[in-house]
Amino acid sequence: MIAKVLVTASILLVAASLRAEPWPASGAFLDPAKLELASVHGAIVDLESGRTLYRKNADRVVSIASITKVMSALVVLDSGADLDAWLTIVKRIKPPPNNAHTRLRIGSKARRGDLLRIALMASENHAAYVLARHHPGGLSAFVAAMNDKAGALGMGQTRFVDPTGLSNHNRSTADDLLRLVRAAVGYRLIREFTNGTYHTVHFRKPRYRLGYGNTNGLAYREHWDIALSKTGYLDEAGRSLILVTRIEERPVAMVLLDSFGRRTPVGDAGRVRRWLETGESGPIAAAARRYERRKSAQIANAGK
Repeated sequence: MIAKVLVTASILLVAASLRAEPWPASGAFLDPAKLELASVHGAIVDLESGRTLYRKNADRVVSIASITKVMSALVVLDSGADLDAWLTIVKRIKPPPNNAHTRLRIGSKARRGDLLRIALMASENHAAYVLARHHPGGLSAFVAAMNDKAGALGMGQTRFVDPTGLSNHNRSTADDLLRLVRAAVGYRLIREFTNGTYHTVHFRKPRYRLGYGNTNGLAYREHWDIALSKTGYLDEAGRSLILVTRIEERPVAMVLLDSFGRRTPVGDAGRVRRWLETGESGPIAAAARRYERRKSAQIANAGK
């Protein structure tokens, strides 16, 4: 009963912090209290007007898992490194903080651009690690560049310690990640690489090839016009998704952090879409709702 009261109070606080206004495209009356998300943290912005449409625990610092790889991509592309260069798949210096299975063969070679693509599209952890190891100055210089870029973007609550997101200590907020999304969507290759459905990487020494698919199920759905997306998952971080899409011809950025179940972030994106189109978001699965209520109650208790 206490948890229910706390969650209700949290929803009312979100509703009170934003004005209920019509969505320009559909005319639907957007009441934030009528958007129910299974994600514990969220932020939604109309990129055309800059208007914040919804915030939920958006200033809370949390683990961001593989959302990290979007910042890694910015560092690679900003460095001007040759994307056609062949990089050796190196072994990790230390074991990863979480299980990180990879099909990449140590000692073989792949093009930098292919490694960047599968790091973003398929969330290939070792690909992101190899990119960082081949950065001028190596891994430590790469992580420093990630934090420098976060500072330049005004991401004041963000800190990175590794390029993959396998560390629970890569942390940010939904508000900060909106800044990252705004920056990343301006990179043609990030848009292209995160939008693909399948990609085959050809390796050298020895010669072999591996196929990869997109970890975001929305990439396979034709009725979703996606400009950028990235999924994330750790036990400590839950399931997460960042997304830039067009809804009724308007660009919308979503940051959805910490939810239960593989399909829940996709479900939340669908609820955001319905809310923008109709003013109502639709139901949440029982298990996902229980998870969100428990985590939201913990946040409310921590704030006392």
